[in-house]
Amino acid sequence: MKTKGRLYGIGVGPGDPELLTLKALRLLQAAPVVAYQSATNRESVARAIVAPYLTGNQIEVPFHLPRALEPETAEAIYDREVAPIAEHLAAGRDVVVLCEGDPFFYGSFMYVFTRLSEQYETEVVPGVSSLMACPVALGVPFTYYNDILTVLPAPMPAEALTTQLLTTDAAAIIKLGRHFTKVRDILHQLGLASRARYIERATTARQRIVSLDEVDPAEVPYFSMIIIPTKMRL
Repeated sequence: MKTKGRLYGIGVGPGDPELLTLKALRLLQAAPVVAYQSATNRESVARAIVAPYLTGNQIEVPFHLPRALEPETAEAIYDREVAPIAEHLAAGRDVVVLCEGDPFFYGSFMYVFTRLSEQYETEVVPGVSSLMACPVALGVPFTYYNDILTVLPAPMPAEALTTQLLTTDAAAIIKLGRHFTKVRDILHQLGLASRARYIERATTARQRIVSLDEVDPAEVPYFSMIIIPTKMRL
């Protein structure tokens, strides 16, 4: 009887290849198949991070899970994109699926996990997330003592963002992209702009840190974040 392959979801960190964990590296180099999210006609960010560690004789399986889709539309597309991974697992080949940051913190791997983990033995390896990397790159302590930290996706409605920002001590606003202007205006309205710190592509060679009002809204990438640290307390 043919043995099924094992599915691994590994977090590859925010961009610096040296932030890959030892466990993730071991599993990556041992796997015969490596799968990764890759938008059409674009280099995979996750693959680029681990490129120095690939063995050169592994089967590579790119897949594309487009964002900003209605659930009904996304379901069929995601099912189709994940199918090649399932085929390798069914044939007895272990598959490592790469995921930027951490697999279960807004990671693309969660969509693979929900479709395949009940059929195939699965292991998830945590990764260094941008939530941890950005404050370090900025040189700003995030929270003190019992302060509350809130993670807010920028696509949220303005009213919801405002409510959440009024009831937390510190915040990380992620997935900025085309929503930057909305977020910036809210921060000015709430008097939080002076505490806010903007960073994009943290830990990579293209890392960029500028003040909030110097950011060109037309150039804000998906991999960007605004950090609002708590007020310093001694």
